[in-house]
Amino acid sequence: MTGIGTIDRPLTHEPPKQAPMTPHTSEQPSGSATTDFNTPGAHISRQNRTREMQLIPEALARAHMNERLREVEAERQAVRLIAARRMQRRAERVSMRARRALAMAVMH
Repeated sequence: MTGIGTIDRPLTHEPPKQAPMTPHTSEQPSGSATTDFNTPGAHISRQNRTREMQLIPEALARAHMNERLREVEAERQAVRLIAARRMQRRAERVSMRARRALAMAVMH
C-alpha cells in the first residue's frame, strides 16, 4: 500500500524520512502585504496565560485537598458527636441506677 501519509498517520515515524513541511501556496500568496508583527503586550499576555494553564492542575489539586480536609473534619466531628451521645446515654443510665439504689436504700 503506497500512498500519501497524513498528519495523524504518517507513512513513517522517522523524522529524517518524512517530507519537509512547506506552506501551501493558497495560505500566503507570494508578494503578500501581510507580514509578521508583534503586539507589545501580546507576548506577556501569552506568557501569563501559559503560566495560568500550567498552574491549573496545581489549583485543582489544592481545591481537591481542601475539599478532602473539610470532609475529614466533618467526619471527625460526626464521630465525636456520636461518642459524646453514647457517653451521655451511659451517664444517664448510671445516674438512674444510682437514683434507684438510693431510693432502695432509703426505703429499707
